[in-house]
Amino acid sequence: MTNPTISKQEVRFRLKSNQEYSQASFAGIVSLALGFVLLLNSYVPGDGSFKPAVLIASIAYFAFALLELAVWALIRNDLIRSGAIRRSTRMLGYVLLLSILTANVFVATMAFQLIKQKKSAAYTLAVYSLLTTLLVFAVSALNLFKPYVANGFLIGMFLLIVAAILQLAALLLVAKHADKAVMPRWMGLIAGILILTSVSGNLFALFLGLLLIAKLRDKGYSSGSKLGEVVERLSRSSTSMLGLLFILFLLTLSITSYLTFDYGLAIENNYSLILQSPELAYPLGTDNFGRDLFSRIVFGARISLAVGLLSTLIPLLIGGVLGAVSGYYGRHTDNIIMRILDILYAIPGILLAIAIIAAFGASTVNLILALSVGAIPTYARTMRANVMLVSTLEYVQAARAFGSSDRTILFKHIVPNSIAPMIVKSTLTIGTVVISTSSLSYLGLGVEPHIPEWGNILKLGSAYLETHAFTAVYPGLAIIALVLSFNFLGDGLRDALDPKLD
Repeated sequence: MTNPTISKQEVRFRLKSNQEYSQASFAGIVSLALGFVLLLNSYVPGDGSFKPAVLIASIAYFAFALLELAVWALIRNDLIRSGAIRRSTRMLGYVLLLSILTANVFVATMAFQLIKQKKSAAYTLAVYSLLTTLLVFAVSALNLFKPYVANGFLIGMFLLIVAAILQLAALLLVAKHADKAVMPRWMGLIAGILILTSVSGNLFALFLGLLLIAKLRDKGYSSGSKLGEVVERLSRSSTSMLGLLFILFLLTLSITSYLTFDYGLAIENNYSLILQSPELAYPLGTDNFGRDLFSRIVFGARISLAVGLLSTLIPLLIGGVLGAVSGYYGRHTDNIIMRILDILYAIPGILLAIAIIAAFGASTVNLILALSVGAIPTYARTMRANVMLVSTLEYVQAARAFGSSDRTILFKHIVPNSIAPMIVKSTLTIGTVVISTSSLSYLGLGVEPHIPEWGNILKLGSAYLETHAFTAVYPGLAIIALVLSFNFLGDGLRDALDPKLD
């Protein structure tokens, strides 16, 4: 019941501005949808039975979804009545933390956010760092049901457990000390340990370690550090942070899979297991050669991430330099560079990639080069426009007046202040690169056919859509999830790096 002393506009403002309220509704709805998906997958049409493990997972997701929606209703009631969430409501976050056991990151993320009232950038990174490691551990543990495991499986799982324990300790310490004006000096040791655990690909731990070091050096991650400000702004968007979580989860899984996954299951034919339906031993089933789809998709993530990141980084650097030089010097330099890039820009990117691969052969290196060349003009144009704008600002004119060289002005004053739109553009377009990579592989013009890559997997599975749809659905969903994650991250970065949003 709405408090009659406040207006409807005030109620809308309270609900809209509260981060926990929006996250609770999002987590509840997504968990409910996932529960229905698991319920459908648990049903076996042939004999009318249910798969016990999948059915139990479905029930667990439904239970936490209903509990999450109940908490959402309590949060709404608290905000309407008093404008703040009661302590008793926040205590329910500890109950929601049990969702970690079901790998429900949506509810678990909301639980961590609900428990702590004042959330700093360090706390947010500590939460996502721990969730990433736990997710990788849970996915890797599914290999226990396989006929055999990789030689380094026990070592890899042990290292993941150690990393999770260290990150849990860091989360508890950050929650207790990070908000203080002066942190204990021994937090530097925690920061070093976190940076060490980031070698697994968990960049949340790396960023957290850097923020703690900045705090110890009295730089202040909340106000003085650009990284801290960006993280705090980015953390306000649950979709952006979940997108980044999925990206870094795939990155960490790709790196740790060298120890925890057996490559033979992904490439070696096993004709006794052709087109097996999903089960515990083979969670996503097997393909037409008896190869484990689960392992193939995990190893395929390496290719998709490596090609996507490198095919974005190369044109970002080359196009950025060309655009910066063109926009700063102008006149003849600008005319020559831009006219050459216009010629390259006139050729459709996918057609140029096909031509390069057809000329030099299908390989991962040629695929990266093919996708990189066509993207250079767009990055150059973006950087050129940014440099031309920043060059007119007062601090650049002051640097010229003090006699700074052109190279110093360009790369010390102009480029650092023009790079934010380039970062946003790269995250928004990397999804297109992932789709192009899979499309070329689907056409037989990407990586070598024997290499497990999402486009290759999708190509083989498309021949069995009518009889064994899972062979194409799962790699397709992986591509969609990764592209959406990069798009969500790009949207969040665009807002986080916008200087007008204070």
